[in-house]
Amino acid sequence: MAFEIIHGDITKVKADAIVNAANTSLRAGGGVCGAIFAAAGAEDLTRACEAVGGVATGAAVVTPGFALPAKYIIHTAGPVWHGGGAGEPELLASCYKSSLKLAAEKGCRSVAFPLISAGIFGYPKDEAMRVAEASIREFLREDDDMRVMLVLFAG
Repeated sequence: MAFEIIHGDITKVKADAIVNAANTSLRAGGGVCGAIFAAAGAEDLTRACEAVGGVATGAAVVTPGFALPAKYIIHTAGPVWHGGGAGEPELLASCYKSSLKLAAEKGCRSVAFPLISAGIFGYPKDEAMRVAEASIREFLREDDDMRVMLVLFAG
């Protein structure tokens, strides 16, 4: 359907699902992850994440959205940047593909992503953007009924 790059606060985006740039233990962190936990309701989201247990780098899991406008939070653990020779591009692409596949399985027609791994995980922003765009566009060639937003923090 559509791919848009927007500037704003992902916790306020109206979408069926938002994606959390999570750590593998699914614990509240800083940046986007901390903002999502705070906006969703930290206690409820912490309990839901503890019940899930964790997520492998490049994979995705889902919890309810709780107090967010989104019905679901899809949690994906991006790779930490080690210079690009440790499989980072493939793992990052897998984050987007796994999240979009899970969103489709849940019947989502709209999904909002942050720029995964481009914060504290150190992935160069230009490279992270290239991987994000390519992965999302590839998915939309197969499922063109979904609206996908890449939300860049405007703050």
